[in-house]
Amino acid sequence: MAEQENDTKNQQLQNLRTELQKHLEKPLAKGDAWFLVDNHWFKQLKKYVGMEGAMFDSGGKEMGEESANPGPIDNKPLFKEDGEDIREHMIDELDYVLVPEEAWDLLVEKFGISETQEPVKRKVVEHGMFVKHCKVEVYYIEFQLAENSNLEETKKKKFSKSDTLEHIQNVMREEFNIATEADTRLWNKYTSNTYEQLARLDNTVQDAGLFSGQLIIIEIKNEDGTWPRQARSTGTLGTNGSTSPIPAPPPQPLGTSSSFDKKEGSPVGTGASTSTASSSRYNFSGTSATYGDGGVSDKAQPGICGLSNLGNTCFMNSIIQGLSNTPEIIEYFDNDNYLEDINEDNPLGMKGEIAKSFGQLIKDMWSGKFTYVVPRAFKMAVGRFAPQFSGYQQQDSQELLTFLLDGLHEDLNRVKHKPYVEMSDSDGKADSDVAMEAWDNYKKRNDSVILDIFHGLLKSTVVCPECPKVSVTFDPTCYLSLPLPVKKERQVEVFLVYLDPLKPPTQFKVTAPKNGSMGDLCIALGKLANVPGESLVVTDVYNHRFHKIYTSDDQLSHILDRDDIFVYETDNTDSNNVTVPVYLREKKNCSSYAPSNLFGQPLLCSLPQSCTSSQLYDHLLQRMARYVSRPAEEDDWWKPPPKSPDSGQGDDCSMEQGEGSSGGSSEESPTSETEPGKASTAAETPDDDMLSEEEEVVGPLKMFSLHLVNSYGNAQIEPISEQEEEAITLNSKNYLSLDWHPRAKQKFFNEKAAEDFSQDDSWHGKTTPKKQVIKLSECLKLYTSQEKLGADDAWYCPNCQKHQQATKKFDLWSLPEVLVIHLKRFSYNRYWRDKIDTLIEFPVNNLDMTQYVINSTHGQAIY
Repeated sequence: MAEQENDTKNQQLQNLRTELQKHLEKPLAKGDAWFLVDNHWFKQLKKYVGMEGAMFDSGGKEMGEESANPGPIDNKPLFKEDGEDIREHMIDELDYVLVPEEAWDLLVEKFGISETQEPVKRKVVEHGMFVKHCKVEVYYIEFQLAENSNLEETKKKKFSKSDTLEHIQNVMREEFNIATEADTRLWNKYTSNTYEQLARLDNTVQDAGLFSGQLIIIEIKNEDGTWPRQARSTGTLGTNGSTSPIPAPPPQPLGTSSSFDKKEGSPVGTGASTSTASSSRYNFSGTSATYGDGGVSDKAQPGICGLSNLGNTCFMNSIIQGLSNTPEIIEYFDNDNYLEDINEDNPLGMKGEIAKSFGQLIKDMWSGKFTYVVPRAFKMAVGRFAPQFSGYQQQDSQELLTFLLDGLHEDLNRVKHKPYVEMSDSDGKADSDVAMEAWDNYKKRNDSVILDIFHGLLKSTVVCPECPKVSVTFDPTCYLSLPLPVKKERQVEVFLVYLDPLKPPTQFKVTAPKNGSMGDLCIALGKLANVPGESLVVTDVYNHRFHKIYTSDDQLSHILDRDDIFVYETDNTDSNNVTVPVYLREKKNCSSYAPSNLFGQPLLCSLPQSCTSSQLYDHLLQRMARYVSRPAEEDDWWKPPPKSPDSGQGDDCSMEQGEGSSGGSSEESPTSETEPGKASTAAETPDDDMLSEEEEVVGPLKMFSLHLVNSYGNAQIEPISEQEEEAITLNSKNYLSLDWHPRAKQKFFNEKAAEDFSQDDSWHGKTTPKKQVIKLSECLKLYTSQEKLGADDAWYCPNCQKHQQATKKFDLWSLPEVLVIHLKRFSYNRYWRDKIDTLIEFPVNNLDMTQYVINSTHGQAIY
């Protein structure tokens, strides 16, 4: 019978898994609803239903095991402490998982959702004009809203990037109680003294280029038909979506000469008023004043020009300033040489738009009219072709530079029709011949000013470890990406929970190999704490439960800096012992164990596989001896405190509740909430509804009852007998919960002592000093040194006809006029990004690269 029930359950889980996987494969479509699910809960679900890729972090090694049942959907970890909004800076597939509406409905139907929690529903929005890119908008943009007559009083409100300006205007009319018949218009403030009219109400937030934190102003028309802002301005601008700075518009950055007027399709027009070429193509709210506004000054000098920060765009501004101060770039763009090279038909390019917007930006910065400009039109142009840069968050400077150089190269490529070029192997030919052939082939398809200035040639030599095959290729490059010769270690912050129950947990900072395993961490911690490393178990404790119990082979990269890592010392000397996770729960009522009932830190206890109920109870009490005291024999701790006569509640109140229950042990009693007439009493005396009439007299046998539960601690599997001599058998798959009687917890569980911890000297000690200074020459030597390819990067040998872990070496063959050097400070894996903050020493002048160039005919390379 039991086997038949298991078969039926497994079939149901398989059906659920199949249906769920089908929903999860649904592609993103604009306007669809998707839901956020806590990643910890979702990983537990994957284990329970046996989904591919499920990692058996803790509990439930086989599909359908009740210890892996995730229970109701619990999204509490996604919310801030006040529960009003989701936490900031969460990461997809690390903090949360996105599921489509169909999958969400299925999960709610099968598992339910925790009480008082609202679903986190988000819409799919579309990014980009030419390159369409759908994504779920997890975080809305928050604006400050103000009424024009009272700019000091602002209200914060969140909107979607897909919301129209008309929607924002309607919301603001409602927020500021503006009469229906009143005419209004919107302005935004995007620098300290620059306002812009948002005239295109059909534009979305994204189209308008608005960013988080901006001030949006609603202006109400005067009764005489004038506008307050118009009256305050010294000049009136056109209303075709152009910028209208207050109090006065800046002069046209480049004048209105006929030569400039011929630049059709430029993303920035001729002045601050009537250029329709730019606004019609981009639907920008601004023209060239988007660059020049606010920075007009008689003291401005060409090139000495700042860039306004649009959100967190300092990464972009640093790249623009670097290119703007490159003489070859200034000469080419400021003299309009780029206009004749624009290639709008290149399928690999950006229709010439990147070149045009960048060219206009450089011209404004070198016009000598502005102390700073706002690179908003350029930012929007980049975002249209590279959606990853479309927001206003911090991005990687090198990634932007790579995109920009490639985009400018293709937009300015003088080769209109690229011929097919077949690549040939070196076949023992001289390096100079192979290099010349490779460069000529490259030039047949690529010819631009970017190539002339920034492109060099690398020699790559790959040697097969089994046969005599040596492959030599020459590849163009526009930057050198140099590794840093640093020792790859990391510090991990952990709490060590000792086997000795009287020792408080101790905080350590442990230095371990960055690419090491949990076993390496345990060995290092064992040496620091003077305990056997092989007896340690690493866990990730999250929300009073074990999120993950690691094995010694698990990679250290699974641990993030934000994780609460607890390492438990276990007793592995006795083969009759088994290590069991133990949760602490407070019994709020008799019918449910919501996740919020968990409290304190969980335990990882070494317990006998076979023992009596009484022995197990004593083992657990001994494990908690530091913060749990035992009641005296004569202590009737379970009885409620005597009621004062004026409270209106006598002893009969408790007895009534007892009579309303079925008697017996507390964990099986229904709650008094099922009796409407007694609901108010239950609310006032939450503990009494747990006491049966019998318990009032004799009391419960123990301070806590025991249950086998799932690894989430929110679903019962079965109770453990309270009969003292009843035999109990435990195994490593079990999870125990200690369900505390509220009065026992209040009287005998010392929460302050339970939270006490000490700190090891390593915690206060200085971080292991990294190599203080690395010379650029060391980075170059490492870059040009020979390395063996990893198994994941194996090279296919045409002779052996299989993938080989060959040796590979880079050499510099020819260097460009302007050399871009990128320092690889970041290392990535699936779980985290790590930055190397070591100081790199390099010369500001006379960087001699000649010694690294192997081409004997190259000549000096001094930068």
